[in-house]
Amino acid sequence: MLKLGIIFFFALTTSVSSQCFYKDDSAKKPNPEARLSLYKNQMEFTLNLFNTINNAVPDDNIFFSPFSVYHALLLGYFAASGETEKSLKESLRISDAQDKVNLLMAYKVDKRSRAFNNNSDSYEFTNANKMFVDNELHLRQCLLDILGEEIEALNFHQNPEQSRLHINEWVSRITKNNINDLIPVYGIMETTKLVLANAAYFKGVWASKFPAERTKKQVFFVSETRQTLVPFMRQKGIFHYMVSDELGAQILELPYKGNDISMYILLPPYSMKEGVTNIIANLTPERLATVVEEGYMGREVVVEIPKFTMERTLPLRPILETLGVGDLFKPSANFSTLSDDDGINFDDAIHKAKIQVDEEGTVAAAATAIFGFRSSRPAEPSRFIANFPFVYILYERPTSSILFMGVYRDPKK
Repeated sequence: MLKLGIIFFFALTTSVSSQCFYKDDSAKKPNPEARLSLYKNQMEFTLNLFNTINNAVPDDNIFFSPFSVYHALLLGYFAASGETEKSLKESLRISDAQDKVNLLMAYKVDKRSRAFNNNSDSYEFTNANKMFVDNELHLRQCLLDILGEEIEALNFHQNPEQSRLHINEWVSRITKNNINDLIPVYGIMETTKLVLANAAYFKGVWASKFPAERTKKQVFFVSETRQTLVPFMRQKGIFHYMVSDELGAQILELPYKGNDISMYILLPPYSMKEGVTNIIANLTPERLATVVEEGYMGREVVVEIPKFTMERTLPLRPILETLGVGDLFKPSANFSTLSDDDGINFDDAIHKAKIQVDEEGTVAAAATAIFGFRSSRPAEPSRFIANFPFVYILYERPTSSILFMGVYRDPKK
């Protein structure tokens, strides 16, 4: 089964009022390509974020949800003004042709579409955004009008600990108890002005399950000098399989029931020490599109992949600063689209993610929080044996979105 969860902190609030983002919001012409642009922006940001994280922890396991991080930053972008807005726009890869009005509409359409599809017989997906604001913060009415469903007032200044527990409970509920206690003790203070959270949950099963009786321990090669025994799941079936010279990887698709979401495993040559890093560095939206959109025929493949559980906490502030979020964490941050009150900025950001891969499928959850205090082995086409470090991606085909991604380097970490 696959479960996925997400959270983030930020500042923010069906139509847009006449002067919420611009002097005359209604003058912005509807853009029929806005939703496609949203997904394109998100993909560019995702791959840049993956490369930045890998550069920060080049020898460690990685697991995170770019979907979570992007949606939280996107709500922050809606709330921002001035140089803060400009920096977020650049880091989120939003083009100059994409105005806030159309981007907000694309966000709303995507939200409603996900809610509608949540009753699918094939899988369950829930995505929720929430902005928790201090009840003394004076919010602009126009933002309340357009993002009212995302806003909840809490008494941060008098009951910071109670507010922290309330937000953690919300995260836990959305992620079906996969992400608990995201915000640490003292993460919310009397001076906290707002917290923006994005949480999501996905549950599904492999389209082709791995027979449990075939799971056996075998060697995983952590490096040329170190190896360890781990349980490997095995099956033989018809799968999409390809070799990409551009990415330097064998690529296997393992779809979940319903075929809207798949796990892609990208396996470099065994002899290439920096194979994983090279894959990540060479990943572009165009190359990924070739992998996920190419109508290549399925073929019979013997598949052997590790059965594993991984939980990772990622200090996100330095990562985001590397990505160029400007003064987001500085006193000069400008969130005047949200409120005319002074002193709204953020001190820290944290991301927490968990994944479990077994014979039935995958369980994954992630949470991100921003705290605001002041306001070679030759390829064998018939065999895919992932017994050395590899990259994996959980990809949602209808929206061209990466929900989760990671690197499996060391079973013991």
